[in-house]
Amino acid sequence: MVKKNILSIIVALVILYLSLADSQSFDKVRFFNIPYFDKIAHFLMYFGLMSVIVFEHRNAINERIQLSLVALIPFTYGILMEILQLTIAANRSGSVFDVIANAAGIIIAALLWLSIGPRIKTIFK
Repeated sequence: MVKKNILSIIVALVILYLSLADSQSFDKVRFFNIPYFDKIAHFLMYFGLMSVIVFEHRNAINERIQLSLVALIPFTYGILMEILQLTIAANRSGSVFDVIANAAGIIIAALLWLSIGPRIKTIFK
């Protein structure tokens, strides 16, 4: 089971680190002065997580309802990360807006899969 989900696990661990690491370490590494860059980062992280999960299970996802159920995995994980930020992370705080950004990334990844998934399935059979 771990071998089949190795990419998802790696992405989830990277998100775990980025979610719980001291926020002051990210202030030192400011590449862009873009407003709401953290929301863009949340969107991209959860877009990536959903994309990897769907790709790893591309042959098992045949219906929209299955895709919706799969989307609950990164969505729940994102909520858990926000709760952990509130409770155990130093210099971090959870945010409803982060959850919304996470959900947007998940939804866009799911919609993208619905449009190009059948083609990807034929390429990677």
